[in-house]
Amino acid sequence: MPQEVSMREAYGQTLVELGRENPDIVVLDADLSRSTMTQLFAREFPERFFDCGIAEQNMVGIAAGLAASGKIPFASTFAVFVPGRCFDQIRMSIAQPGLNVKLVTTHGGISVGEDGTSHHSIEDLALIGSCPGFAVIVPADAIEAAQAVRAAAASYGPFYIRLCRPKTPLVYNEDYRFNLGKAVTIRQGKDATIIAIGLMVAEALKAAENLEREGIDCRVLNMPTLKPIDEAAIIKAAAETGAIVAAEEHLEHGGLGSEVAQRVARHQPVPMEFIAIKDTYAKSGKPGELLKRYGLTARDIEQAVRSVIRRKKPSQSGID
Repeated sequence: MPQEVSMREAYGQTLVELGRENPDIVVLDADLSRSTMTQLFAREFPERFFDCGIAEQNMVGIAAGLAASGKIPFASTFAVFVPGRCFDQIRMSIAQPGLNVKLVTTHGGISVGEDGTSHHSIEDLALIGSCPGFAVIVPADAIEAAQAVRAAAASYGPFYIRLCRPKTPLVYNEDYRFNLGKAVTIRQGKDATIIAIGLMVAEALKAAENLEREGIDCRVLNMPTLKPIDEAAIIKAAAETGAIVAAEEHLEHGGLGSEVAQRVARHQPVPMEFIAIKDTYAKSGKPGELLKRYGLTARDIEQAVRSVIRRKKPSQSGID
């Protein structure tokens, strides 16, 4: 079993490292620093940490002001609150002026678990992706999360980085290097491609390993940068494997699947399937139970792969 590590802890530790390296790094939170792990930064740099209380709209405005003053603000809370509670402030104060604000949220998706429907962030990628100029990143594991945070700090402009609540399996080793805007082929394959983000990357790898026993050779593509998305990697996968499954812990509308489908339809039409939440809000439950109930497991990905392969042109199909 792969080692499981918390993305949130990796984020907090990376903030501390960045704070030591650059005095312009400042951090804001909305009364959730123990959960987002920004408390690590607050302990070492109390004069550069701002707890805005339960006032996410104000936090966004303060972050924008700090960015306009030459600072590099990282503002954090749960993904259900940013962008959900303060979309207008993000749009007006960060996106339109193109300010150098880094929004890093935790507790994305339904793997939040028992906190229930009110805290399940399943619309956030659609919301933030609609804002021109934002870079949107959904890391696959803690190693990628730490490197994505560093990339955001080193790149001018607004960023949204979505992390999850539970510990997740490590997909990468310490040799991995994150490249903004680039997909990563984690596994080669010729019969179909699974394109995944976040914790679904580990499930995609599991599915590919299981399908290999059936003689199905699956490519697995991690798409950590949802925006700007790696269009060339999508087109190449469609052309070379002839079938694509998109897997995400988000509503089917407006997330990874929508972005991939646009590129496939425009440049290289092939059969597609979508592993995502289907126009519903999830109930309360343990993370694993919820992922199973709403079709976000390796088994669901396997079924989707079989479906797209059956729909391939006869000359492209790897199975009968």
